[in-house]
Amino acid sequence: MPHHPAQYSPLGKSSAYISHYDASLLFAIARATKWAELGFSAENLPYVGVDIWNCYELSWLLPSGKPVVAIGQFSVPADSVNIIESKSFKLYLNSFNQSVYASFAEVEAVLSADLSAVAQAPVQVQLKTLDAVTAEGLQQPRGVCIDDLDISINRYEHPSLELLTCATEQVEEQLYSHLLKSNCPVTGQPDWGTVQIEYRGAALDHASLLTYLVSFRQHQDFHEQCVERIFLDLQACLKPEFLAVSARYVRRGGLDINPYRSTELRSVDNSRLARQ
Repeated sequence: MPHHPAQYSPLGKSSAYISHYDASLLFAIARATKWAELGFSAENLPYVGVDIWNCYELSWLLPSGKPVVAIGQFSVPADSVNIIESKSFKLYLNSFNQSVYASFAEVEAVLSADLSAVAQAPVQVQLKTLDAVTAEGLQQPRGVCIDDLDISINRYEHPSLELLTCATEQVEEQLYSHLLKSNCPVTGQPDWGTVQIEYRGAALDHASLLTYLVSFRQHQDFHEQCVERIFLDLQACLKPEFLAVSARYVRRGGLDINPYRSTELRSVDNSRLARQ
């Protein structure tokens, strides 16, 4: 079995703590490998979207030597050449801890330049104060939660389109579930998330959707690729006029990852949920 590209990253390995700025810590993983596995390439992506990363452990020193803390939002285009591997991202962010910058804007500029170079696409960066993020508060997903459906489930791996069913009736609705769980393809550690689905098309059977989402429970893949698989399977089942799939993942290592894939370009809500 071939190695996963992340096998060569810092993921799952003991790593030294670097406290002074070092952009070389960032590790790129090409999206093309998984795109090919799912049956498409950069030339014919079946979606538009973005991966929004939120960082809760970011600090640097002012010229006076006084520390500053901030929360960062990073928006990586879904069609970027590379994914930024999460542990390398964490190590890179740690390297700001004993580095000196005069302002938020200066740090934003450095982050945007480095992350864009690794992703090979423009990465938008916004730094916020803790007061600003506190004022934003927590949000509830929009739509209908399907988690209380009374169904029996015994499939926890190998998610497949065959699990999804729909009717001929056309509807427009928003659904969500807090029961999404998958595993890191390198470390095997669990990734927990809330998946949100908005569509206009053939009426999706809610019980089949819940069974399908739970089948990711032992599936091994990165956050972005799980959302892409869900999007593609729903697209094949529903033949929708519009479809958007997003997931709000619980943070690990001070970072949460929130992929969004859609049939059309829309603004993306980055509101935090209760587990974030």
